[in-house]
Amino acid sequence: MPKAAVLREFGKPLVIEDFPEVHPGPGEVLVKIVAAGVCGSDLHITSGEDPRTPIPMVPGHEGVGIVKELAGPCFDVDGQEINEGDLILWNRGVTCGKCYYCTIAKDPSLCSDRWTYGISRSSEKPRQIRGCYAEELLLTADTQIIKLKEDDNPAVMVAASCSGGTAAHTIELAKIKPGDVVLIQGVGPVGLFLAAFAKAKGASEIIAIKRSPEKEPLAQEFGVTHLLSLAETSREERVKLISDLTSGRGVDVAMEAVGHNSVLDEGLPLVRPGGAYISVGFGVPAPAWPLDTFGLIVRKNVRFQGVWVSDVSHIRQAVLLVRNNPEAFAKMVTHRFPLSEANKALQAVADRSGIKVIIEP
Repeated sequence: MPKAAVLREFGKPLVIEDFPEVHPGPGEVLVKIVAAGVCGSDLHITSGEDPRTPIPMVPGHEGVGIVKELAGPCFDVDGQEINEGDLILWNRGVTCGKCYYCTIAKDPSLCSDRWTYGISRSSEKPRQIRGCYAEELLLTADTQIIKLKEDDNPAVMVAASCSGGTAAHTIELAKIKPGDVVLIQGVGPVGLFLAAFAKAKGASEIIAIKRSPEKEPLAQEFGVTHLLSLAETSREERVKLISDLTSGRGVDVAMEAVGHNSVLDEGLPLVRPGGAYISVGFGVPAPAWPLDTFGLIVRKNVRFQGVWVSDVSHIRQAVLLVRNNPEAFAKMVTHRFPLSEANKALQAVADRSGIKVIIEP
C-alpha cells in the first residue's frame, strides 16, 4: 500500500498514512513519485491560509515521477508517447478546457474550474492520493504531461513545475527587452528563475533585493549583477544605486517574488515612467494595501501587472531553461528529505535554512 503525508488539521504536523492501491483507467497515469518540491506556498496551505484547501489532504503540488502503470495509449504535450518507466513532470493545475478562459481568452490559468494537485483536493472521499508528498500519485486523464529525458535530474527539474512555470508566466507578462534594467525583489526559487529568464531576455542589469546576506554567489550564477541585502543596506542606499545605474530614471521592469506589502512600498517607486511593476509573490489573501494611484501609476504611465499561477506552456519553458544551465539549478537544491521526514522538510522552508527543499519518497 502506498504511503502519503496527510494534513489532517491546519497548523499540526503531517501524518504518514497508508492508502489503497489503485490502478489507472483510460487516459490515467499511475506514477511513482521520485521528487516532490516543497514550495513556500505549502506553508500557507498547511497553516490554513489558502482558502482553496480542504482537509484532510495530501500536500505537494510540485512533482516528478516515473510512470508505473498505464491504461492504453498516452501522449505528452509534445505528442510523444508515454510508456511505463518514463520520467515525467505534469502540470499541477488541471483545467476544464471548455470555459471562456480556456477557449476564448486562451488563458487557462484563470479557468474557474481549475483544481490543483496538493492544494484543492481532499484525500478522504474517495480515499485517494491527490498530492505529491507521497510514494505514488494517480494522474487524471485531463492532466497535461511533459516527458523528461533520462538524464534529467528529478530533484533539479521538479521546481520547474511551479516556481519555474510561474516565473515564465511573469516574464511573459513583463515584456522585458534587450538592454532593460530589471529589479527582482526576493531571491528564493521564483526569484532565481526570474533572474535566469531575465538574463535570457537580454537584460543589461539585474538587481536583486534579498532579506539576508547569504546566497550571493548563487544569485550571480543566475544572472544577478547587483545583489542588495536588506540587512546590509539602507533603503536610501538601494534607491541611490538604482538611480546611478539608470541615470536617475528608475528600472524598466520590477518584479516582486515575496508576497508582502512592504516590498510594494519600496519597489513600485523604483520603476521609471513608462515602466512595469509585476507582482507574483502573493499566493494567498493579504491585507489591503494603500496605493498612490495618481503618483505611482497614472502620472508615471506605469503598468501594474498581477500574475496568477501558470499554464503548461510556461512549465515547458522552465524545463528548457533548467536544461540550459543544469549546474546552477542543481545548486538551488539545498535540502533533501525522505517522505517520513516531510515535517522537517516543511520546517527547513519555514526557517529559511534552504533554497529548494525536496522530498524523495
